[in-house]
Amino acid sequence: MIGFFVLRSLHVRDVPGILMRAGLTSSVVLLLVGAAMAFKTVASLAHTPELLASFMLGLTENPLILLFLINILLFVVGMFLDAGPAIIILGPILGPIFLKMGVDPVHFAIIMAVNLTVGLLTPPMGLVLFVTSSVSRLRVETVARAVLPFLAVEVVIIFLITYIPALSLTLPRMFGFLE
Repeated sequence: MIGFFVLRSLHVRDVPGILMRAGLTSSVVLLLVGAAMAFKTVASLAHTPELLASFMLGLTENPLILLFLINILLFVVGMFLDAGPAIIILGPILGPIFLKMGVDPVHFAIIMAVNLTVGLLTPPMGLVLFVTSSVSRLRVETVARAVLPFLAVEVVIIFLITYIPALSLTLPRMFGFLE
């Protein structure tokens, strides 16, 4: 509407092309989300999350080392799986483990969300890479190379959030959401 009436940069003859590009972009995104959901189903049926949790607890009971391992796990899972299904699958399994170790549930949720979100932008299978490639009409490899410096900063941020809980818990405490 803005393009037609305010900016006057669109014409009626442009509408079919716009709809075609929007349809193609949407279909690429929905295809990738559908593939992620299929992967989630296969992973759940194979009891992969439970196996991962028992494997990690078998390695160590030190919460700092487990937080490091969970960062790596969530980062890798985020590369292959959309954040929503990953949280639904792994949250109920990993959450209680970290609660028993004294990690604040809000802190753990933030760690999980940030890791999975950063994983979405990470090669080789990050969903956001493919969406960005589709929208920008650039090759996935080109987008992945351009994103690498940002990923390095994001990894540092992940570890800061993980090992300095005050970074993620100060505002919720200030507003009375946490004790």
